[in-house]
Amino acid sequence: MQFKNILQSQREFFNKNTTKDIHFRKKQLKTLKRVLKEREKDLCEAIAKDIDKSVFETFATELLTIHTEINTALKKLNKWSKRKKVNTTIINFPAKSFIMPEPLGCTFIISAWNYPYQLAFVPAISAIAAGNTVILKPSEIAPNTSALIADIVNTNFDKEFFHVIEGGAEETTELLKLKFDKIFFTGNTRVGKIVYKAAAENLTPVTLELGGKSPVFIFEGCNVDMAAKRLVWAKFLNSGQTCVAPDYVLVEKNIELDFLEALKNNINKYYRLNTSKCDNYTRIINEKHFDRLNALIEKKNVFIGGNTNKDKLFISPTVLRNINWDSEIMKDEIFGPILPIITFEDIDKTINMVKSKEKPLACYIYSKKQKQIDNILTSISFGGGCINDSLMQLANKNLPFGGVGASGMGSYYGEAGFKDFSNYKSILKKAYLFESNLKYFPYTKKKMNFIKKLM
Repeated sequence: MQFKNILQSQREFFNKNTTKDIHFRKKQLKTLKRVLKEREKDLCEAIAKDIDKSVFETFATELLTIHTEINTALKKLNKWSKRKKVNTTIINFPAKSFIMPEPLGCTFIISAWNYPYQLAFVPAISAIAAGNTVILKPSEIAPNTSALIADIVNTNFDKEFFHVIEGGAEETTELLKLKFDKIFFTGNTRVGKIVYKAAAENLTPVTLELGGKSPVFIFEGCNVDMAAKRLVWAKFLNSGQTCVAPDYVLVEKNIELDFLEALKNNINKYYRLNTSKCDNYTRIINEKHFDRLNALIEKKNVFIGGNTNKDKLFISPTVLRNINWDSEIMKDEIFGPILPIITFEDIDKTINMVKSKEKPLACYIYSKKQKQIDNILTSISFGGGCINDSLMQLANKNLPFGGVGASGMGSYYGEAGFKDFSNYKSILKKAYLFESNLKYFPYTKKKMNFIKKLM
């Protein structure tokens, strides 16, 4: 009943049209920006307790993204909110046509634990910018960041506009029974299906940001050392607990050894394999995920790494070789610091193997040959990715972020986020100067012929 009352208060507030005012939206975004800066120390301390993330990486991978989104929205909001003129057909002469965005209404955002601040606040920023009210449910798996997010929002914003509700599956299930105007979910595919099914009961539009096994293609002729350096950073950032992290590598057979050596050199250069204390390396979120990941490490396949410490929830950066498509690690998304290597000789067969799996959230291609690049881009369906880099597509806010198929639906970041939380009305404005009798009875052969000519 409490949840229903909160939503009802938000619906009543939304119906007052207050959130449709651009100045109101900007004021809320500025408040969020100010509070996040004031609580930056607290934000860093809370996330360190949950996953041992350093201050540098907290700012670089969480807070910087949030502030960039706020700044972009403040700068572009007037433009995004404008009515857009479109051409009018001659049959409607004299008239004007335009499309105008409007907020969807009361929104529900369910965020994930791996980037707890970014995945909570970035969609909330999009929802606020578009003029919606927001109920936000952070992940209970990261309890310290969840509590801090609740404190920051609930002490600085009115409950009828922006409110955080903490809890687990029970609370989320109860909230999903309510009729929202938009649901935004970040998490795994299994829970995404539950959210989607619940939303269907109320015909609520849903954005699902899920995951999947994102492949990396390494072709002969690419800069192997640079490819390895960029790939090592992208894979082991946040201990591989990133939805668009490279999940597995497909490398041409004749450069396998050179590539493996380059991986080893970069891992040894940037990480400590035998200790969990490292400023650029986080711990695994909990014992459940540790056990799942640990079971995937076949000692006979370890090329480098494979060191674990359950007490400290530590798994070192690990590379597995001699992996094939039937290996256990190839069945589901890894979501951890384990990188399997598969060699190939026939690229067409390899592409078909990738296509036989669920559509991935990301794909990364390392090649200097445009024909190879275009072959991958046109053959494999995926959400987004990079050519000769990994993960850095997220650093360009002009690129919408989202999945396809089992890796998600809908996209956000920048204007894409504003659109995701908006409805676009199509409006025709007719003048009184003239009225054709073409559409009126009687329906004559002459009128029919004239309509055909217009077509």
